[in-house]
Amino acid sequence: LWGMGGHVVKVGLAPLLIDLMRQGYVQGFVMNGSAAIHDAEVALQGSTSEDVAGGLFDGTYGNADETGRFFADAAQVAEREGIGLGTALGAALMEADAPHRELSLLATAAAAGVPVTVHVAVGTDTVHMHPACNGAAVGAATHRDFLRLAALVEGLDEGVYVNVGSAVILPEVFMKAVAMVHNARHAEGVAERLRITTGNLDMLRHYRTRVNVLERPAVAGYDVAGHHEILLPLLRLAILDAAGGMASRS
Repeated sequence: LWGMGGHVVKVGLAPLLIDLMRQGYVQGFVMNGSAAIHDAEVALQGSTSEDVAGGLFDGTYGNADETGRFFADAAQVAEREGIGLGTALGAALMEADAPHRELSLLATAAAAGVPVTVHVAVGTDTVHMHPACNGAAVGAATHRDFLRLAALVEGLDEGVYVNVGSAVILPEVFMKAVAMVHNARHAEGVAERLRITTGNLDMLRHYRTRVNVLERPAVAGYDVAGHHEILLPLLRLAILDAAGGMASRS
């Protein structure tokens, strides 16, 4: 399972993860809200990001109508159909025939049947400022994704969870998903813990990634600090090399 913050997508690394998915090294993507926003904007418009400092005080920051309305509509669909936010966003990109969907984790995973969960805290993302945003719909959709993540973690015994670029939201969500799985296992009389290897790649080392990703839930872990644009390509090559797939690395 691959968890990621927004900067990973913002700097253009989604194609590397899409390649790993197509080669069988991704069983699910776990995204925070900003990662999903950047991913959807790339799919729809071919670019993402805005000048936060330049727009913070002139009424323009976070007020892109297209992005906010797209997420609001997807949340309403998720509420109506009883699905998670990641599923709803991926399906919406496919239905919109997004012109750059081949660069999108949400869209390519939806097409491949690979689960994507999106985890938001209401108020952390620009799309929550949009007048069409329905907090109840967003909350229900992201809660369904939390339950789906717990189901994915349940099957992660002897598997790997990699956290790339999320310092707070995903480390907290991941640890709670691990706890939920073990609560259920104990209720069923299963005392053995999941044997999960975890990794953390980020530009800085943080408390929650160290404790909630590398230490508490894992039987083994690795922590590498540096720029995503360097670390993620190197990790991809290391995976392909270890699997004997270097011929597919280009």
